[in-house]
Amino acid sequence: MAEKPQPRLIAYELDQPLPPIRPAGPRRDWMDATPGGFAYRCLPLTIANGHGWEVQGKTGFEAWWNGGDRPEDVTIRVLKPGGVAPASHFGAGILTFPIATLLRTDPGIGLWVSGPPNGVKDGIAPLSGLVESDWSPMTFTMNWRFTRPDHVVRFLPGEPVCFFFPLQRGLVGETRPETRPLAEDPALEAAHRAWREGRNRFNAELREPGSEARAQGWQRHYHRGQNPDGTRAAADHRTRVQVRPFPRPSGQNG
Repeated sequence: MAEKPQPRLIAYELDQPLPPIRPAGPRRDWMDATPGGFAYRCLPLTIANGHGWEVQGKTGFEAWWNGGDRPEDVTIRVLKPGGVAPASHFGAGILTFPIATLLRTDPGIGLWVSGPPNGVKDGIAPLSGLVESDWSPMTFTMNWRFTRPDHVVRFLPGEPVCFFFPLQRGLVGETRPETRPLAEDPALEAAHRAWREGRNRFNAELREPGSEARAQGWQRHYHRGQNPDGTRAAADHRTRVQVRPFPRPSGQNG
């Protein structure tokens, strides 16, 4: 049997060096700061953090918005030059980062583009887009919108300004939503009930000094890909995502 070809994601070099693009990592400063790093116990959260690639900004700058709708209502002050600076292009409190590469995917595959997942930045929020990167000869920009006026926002050199990952175009539109009573699937109902009762019991025991629940700290069934009875639930369960780096173009150094 022929081996299934691996999907491709190509970053084309334009008239300037490629921007720094790297596999996204699972860590976030605010997650590090949670007591005992408990935020990392949420596997869906950490998987999402690293589920793609991020573009690093090269320019250090600060910016603020006065609340107006004109492009000139955003002020940008470069603190450390390092490449093409962001701009106020659209108005409405939007800060625009040019992404100096043309990304192409295989037919039927697009790119979800946004800011770093679960990345929190006070005073500004990333806007999300779905790019039809399997046919478009056009580059895209990454846009962030200020959430309140008269608040200074800073980006440091090397800070991620854009995040993207491939997904099948049209999948959402082709998906058929259904609603069913849980009792229609007795095995799933029993597994859910066992999980719910176990979770309630565990949370109650957490309040008891010296309990086994306190010694465990948290339940690990989902993290281990296990059903509530300890049986393996999914052969392809993952606790981390392996994202390949883009090869460095010939002639580009460090």
